[in-house]
Amino acid sequence: MSEVSDYKPRLRVRYEKDIIEAMMKRFSYKNRMQVPVIQKVVINMGIGEGVNDRKKVDNAAADLALIAGQKPVQTKSRKSIATYKLRDGQAIGCKVTLRKRRMYEFVDRLINIALPRVRDFRGLNAKSFDGRGNYTIGIKEHIVFPEIDYDKAADIWGMDITVCTTARNDQEARELLRNLNFPFRS
Repeated sequence: MSEVSDYKPRLRVRYEKDIIEAMMKRFSYKNRMQVPVIQKVVINMGIGEGVNDRKKVDNAAADLALIAGQKPVQTKSRKSIATYKLRDGQAIGCKVTLRKRRMYEFVDRLINIALPRVRDFRGLNAKSFDGRGNYTIGIKEHIVFPEIDYDKAADIWGMDITVCTTARNDQEARELLRNLNFPFRS
């Protein structure tokens, strides 16, 4: 039992060994606690076809559970829109928030396995920061993750992945993610 609790994801180990020191030199922090860290990763799948077919939202939630390793929450509409045949409280997507060990393992799989499998991948846009140190990636096909069997996937959905950091500005967050091997295009 204690062996499992002592386990640290390799990205977390690399952060503690190398990245903290590099960031302290780069931004001349006085304390290790000032160095930005990833707080959480939020994965969101909006299912537009969920309006007509409730089963599609359930299938997307099952796929998201495989990708994240955690049960997602279904998101529901807040108001009715007759043009889209949308009713108040209808399931239209799903999301999951990852923290700690699952977060580091997911980011590691995202960088090293999923992003290289994206068709015509030329790197991530370095301008997708929100001004407060959070970074969002849009992926068009959820089948780039190895947990999803391509032959059994009924539909292909896109997803938004938001990496929330404790950085005070985009420059610090960009440097943190660059040190974590996020493949930004030049």
